[in-house]
Order: sequence, then C-alpha cells, then structure tokens
Amino acid sequence: MKIVVIGGTGLIGSKTVAILRQGGHEVVAASPKSGINTITGEGLKEGLAGAQVVVDLANSPSFEDKAVLEFFQTSGRNLLAAEAAADVRHHVALSIVAIDRTDNGYFRAKVAQEELIEASGIPYTVVRATQFMEFLGGIAASSADGNTVRLPPGLFQPIAADDVAAIVAEVALAAPRNGIVEIAGPERAPLNEIVARYLKAVGDPRQVVRDPEARYWGGRVEEHSLVPLGEARLGRIGLDEWLRRSQAKA
Repeated sequence: MKIVVIGGTGLIGSKTVAILRQGGHEVVAASPKSGINTITGEGLKEGLAGAQVVVDLANSPSFEDKAVLEFFQTSGRNLLAAEAAADVRHHVALSIVAIDRTDNGYFRAKVAQEELIEASGIPYTVVRATQFMEFLGGIAASSADGNTVRLPPGLFQPIAADDVAAIVAEVALAAPRNGIVEIAGPERAPLNEIVARYLKAVGDPRQVVRDPEARYWGGRVEEHSLVPLGEARLGRIGLDEWLRRSQAKA
C-alpha cells in the first residue's frame, strides 16, 4: 500500500514512517525539503499519485493566532483537493483532545482543519491526542516567571510520542472511521503535579506553583479542559518509563 505522510520528518512523522515501512508499505515521508509542500501546492500531485492513504501530521511554523489559522486552512484545502484528484481512500489527521472546549488560537485553527476534513467528502479518521510528554519542558518554559512555574491544576494526561506514532500507524491501516478517535497517556493527574515531577526528574530546580488562574498557552483551563471526557485509547508508556527512556538516550 502506498501511504503519504505529510510532515513525515517531524517528531511523530518520522516515527510513523518507520513503523509503516517496517510493515512493508511504500511510504513517502513528505515535507517541503522533499519537494512536497502543502502551502504552495508544490509536488502534491506527483507525490500523491497512486496513494491509498494520506496521513497529515503537518504543523505550523508559527503559533501566532492569525498565522496558525492561515496555515491549517491553506494546507488543508490544498492537501484535500489533491487527495480528491488522486482518489485517496483514507485521510488520517492528527489533532488535539479538547480543541472544541479550550479557547486559544492554536486550538481554534485545529478546529478549522477538522471542519475542512469533515466537509471534504474523503473518508477520514481524526486522531485527537492529549499533549505529548516531549513538550513538558516547553510547557514549563511558557509558564515560568524566574524560578517559579505557575500552572493550573486542571487534569492532564500526557502521551508519549512513540505511543502516538504507533496508534496513528494502526489507524492508517484500518478502515476510515469518518469520525474522531481520542488517545491519551495511561496516567491522569493535575497539570502542575505532572510538570513538577518532570522538572524534578530532569534536575530542574524551578518550583511549580499551583495557580487556578494561570493560563495554558493563553487559554483558561478548567478541571477537564485538557483530557478526554469519554472513552479514549490509552498509550502504554507512563511518565516514569518515558523519563527513563529519555534519560537513557541523552
């Protein structure tokens, strides 16, 4: 089976490409550097020729509200039009849990991307993931004020990139759901507690302060704003195991 992975050289993309290739599939790791650009449309027709499945893992280079919305709308329209012309049978996109329940510019842009997919007429599956464990350091940095990190106590259920890639690859080989699959890590705890565990494990002396008024990427967070409300597919790698693996690679 020919599978095109948009964003195939990124964090999740590179892992997904490796899994699918190990399964014997013909996989195109698409990116602007490889001559396939969803913003300009360059290389899309040629790259998608003969593809049965497209996995969209592209991410915006800017998180500014207007720029990220334009990225996902332009990329989505160009990609879906090329897929329709190539008679692609399954569009898989990686999205985020709770984007329709938490207000920030990036989440609004992902909602717009999902709406384009749903309206396209192409059979699809949207995989909504909770935040990646790989971004815990970035979350701490975004909420730091000197040696203090202020974070809300809303529930948090981060998932390892290896688990995300494994599930995305599995979904790509399955029949389209024409709906949403939610995935999350195996542990659920307050956001401030998980980041505090991470900082302690990596030897970061900053103190995490529980602050119900603190924002998460600019948005207010309630108790269940960042976790699945219903049934979700759980990853296998817990925070302690992920930390052990990460430190072993360092």
